[in-house]
Amino acid sequence: MLRKLKAAFVRHGFIGLAVHAVRRADSFCLPAVQGRRFRGAFGGYHEAMASVRPWFLAGYDNDAVVDNGLEGMSRILPSDARVLIHLERLLPDVKCILDAGGNTGAKYRAFRDQLLDLNNNVSWIIWDTPAAVRAGRKRAVTDGLTALSFVDDVAEAPPADLVLCSGLLQYLDIPFADLIGRLVKKPPHLILNKVATRNGSTVVTLERLRDTAEVPYQIRNCEEFVETLDALGYDIVDEWVLPEFSHVISDAPQLGASTCRGYYGKFRAAATKRKLRAFAAACLLMGSLIASPEFA
Repeated sequence: MLRKLKAAFVRHGFIGLAVHAVRRADSFCLPAVQGRRFRGAFGGYHEAMASVRPWFLAGYDNDAVVDNGLEGMSRILPSDARVLIHLERLLPDVKCILDAGGNTGAKYRAFRDQLLDLNNNVSWIIWDTPAAVRAGRKRAVTDGLTALSFVDDVAEAPPADLVLCSGLLQYLDIPFADLIGRLVKKPPHLILNKVATRNGSTVVTLERLRDTAEVPYQIRNCEEFVETLDALGYDIVDEWVLPEFSHVISDAPQLGASTCRGYYGKFRAAATKRKLRAFAAACLLMGSLIASPEFA
């Protein structure tokens, strides 16, 4: 406790002490508030950001937030099971993975011993906030992870064979279609894990990260999200539910509990091209038959 007070004073003077005191009061003097991990129901990301309480950091692009839950995410968890199944099956044909929202490399570290190809044969690119990218680059150098690299502008990422989004979509500040549209090209494979959904209209709430920050958390309309994937050209090959990540907004319980889902999607461009080639071949054959003397 005293160490934290001293650190707050050294960094920010008396203002830092005051802010720290308010946070501690919110955490301990108001026990009814402490359990409220999610609060508010907002119409969009920016409305939620504008409603972050002044004594909290706003959003994930903060150095103090980068390590939130990192130790746990760097291990293989039960929620990773379907991701690992699809990764293991796809890896022989994958040379580049874009880990969107991959923090400082948590899932790379978790998976690399389980999936041996990650150590030598696959380039793993992480796109995240500038704060996460700064920390991630330093840790990758320290740990000697040469296959791991980082970008803070997704448009700078090289073409990927697979895009992994594990726990990203609820924190994404742009539409998912815009994220895919900024890539150099659409990846053949999508693995989306821990996607917060509901049957009603999309809602954004605020998630509290310990006593440090509040971040917008989007719960998508499930049907609309599936339609988005279809419009982007992806067929959903596999879908799963993670009940342990279901949440209720404490001050909007009437909205009901969210349903956390995962998806494996495959881009159907290759199949479409095959069909077009078959159709063109059929047209040529029909044309040659019509032009033949026997047809006349």
